[in-house]
Amino acid sequence: MNIKRILSLLLVAFTTGNAFAQSSTLCDISSDINEPMPVFPVPTETQLRWHDMEFYAFMHFGINTFTGREWGYGDESINTFNPTAELNVEQWVTEIKNIGCKGIILTCKHHDGFCTWFTNTTNHSTKNNTTTYGHVDIPALLSEECAKQGLKFGAYISPWDRNHAEYARAGYVETFREQIREICTNYGEIFEMWFDGANGGDGYYGGARESRSIDAATYYDFPNTFKMIKELQPDCAIWGWDQDCHWIGNEEGWAGETSWSTYNKGANGNEYGDEDGWRWLPGEADAKNGPGWFWTFSDSQLKSAQELFNIYMMSVGRNANLILNFPPNKTGSLSATTVTRMREFKALLDAAFGNDLAAGKSATASAERSSSVNNMYAASNVTDGDKETYWALEDGETSGTIDIDLGSSQTVTYVRLGEYIRKGQRVKGFEIYTWNGSDWTKQSTTEETTTIGHKRIVKLSSPVATQKVRVKITDSKVCPLISRISIY
Repeated sequence: MNIKRILSLLLVAFTTGNAFAQSSTLCDISSDINEPMPVFPVPTETQLRWHDMEFYAFMHFGINTFTGREWGYGDESINTFNPTAELNVEQWVTEIKNIGCKGIILTCKHHDGFCTWFTNTTNHSTKNNTTTYGHVDIPALLSEECAKQGLKFGAYISPWDRNHAEYARAGYVETFREQIREICTNYGEIFEMWFDGANGGDGYYGGARESRSIDAATYYDFPNTFKMIKELQPDCAIWGWDQDCHWIGNEEGWAGETSWSTYNKGANGNEYGDEDGWRWLPGEADAKNGPGWFWTFSDSQLKSAQELFNIYMMSVGRNANLILNFPPNKTGSLSATTVTRMREFKALLDAAFGNDLAAGKSATASAERSSSVNNMYAASNVTDGDKETYWALEDGETSGTIDIDLGSSQTVTYVRLGEYIRKGQRVKGFEIYTWNGSDWTKQSTTEETTTIGHKRIVKLSSPVATQKVRVKITDSKVCPLISRISIY
């Protein structure tokens, strides 16, 4: 680890911790190296790890897979869950890992209340299933396989339970919390926990077959539930309910071309964030690979590889994490056509982003922030592959350029950018230029070039052959901090 990174990590701890408890020596160091101050709000360590996940999978599998419904009513027999073969979790994880996903979030319980693990909280679960392949603890199998193949495991547990007799009454809340406790305790590390916003309505409710309503803001006593989760799983990001990350506002997998990780709007979802948001609450984009979340459709209805690639560009490429759904079918496997489509999608990702032309290449800037440590904020930091180093300008300078020499003429189609978000999101506008041998030419792109954040990928309107690429920061809240520029 180089001295720049050591000092940077040390000073991040200082500036984001209890400043009043730090020694004067650290203050002297901070002054000596001229470190940029954070622009608040800034992400927590949990949120930083979550940003780095970038792309992971949803897996919806349960009663609905066998009834053809997206939302079960809650009166389904537990033996309706009846896979025709042993669950092929090795295939699930292998194919999901192959497309670049870093984790899987399993729907452990959907609104029908059917629990896909061996819970002690209800009889409505796979624990009591008597079919050949339905008596199975799916989170146990999947979390074990994820650990084996190096993927993170996450869980979706619906707050709404259309089966439980006590739903909308005080007794259900403790049952729901105990279900969460079981998942947090028995299945290893949970990287993200998902709580849907669908709450209340008609259901079976233990035979009552009636409509029940709740005040979602108060009924679940979420503050105490979230506290429990953080005690049991300190590194777990909680999705929704204004916790660690928020719904992007649609189920089509797209974030806004202008995309802030700072946020004001509350729990309803906002695909753009808020430039002057008072808290760090980054967006997650969810999307289906077909018309439904569960396998209630046919192979012919699957999205094309190009459609999946477009979703990736409009989410991961726009400063949002992507959770892309791949549901197993009634055999307990991903269909052959699903696997083929996933591999075609992976081929598109590799063709676009498999070779970073800027990696390790020379980078120069219009100006660099001064420091007692040589090259502490140098332009070369954007191509060194280290996310903890960055290029910076002096305080008060909100625009500047970085030029990257590719060494020889290359065909350039995409430019990827990343800010050093430990100190907040700053950039409000940027432009891309290429060198034509005698002058710089501004390139048009397929979408707006405004915010950057954790990760931004822009596509040039037409590929350009060039040896040099310039990124011009045109506007920033305060001095920009750029940690990465990649060119493809």
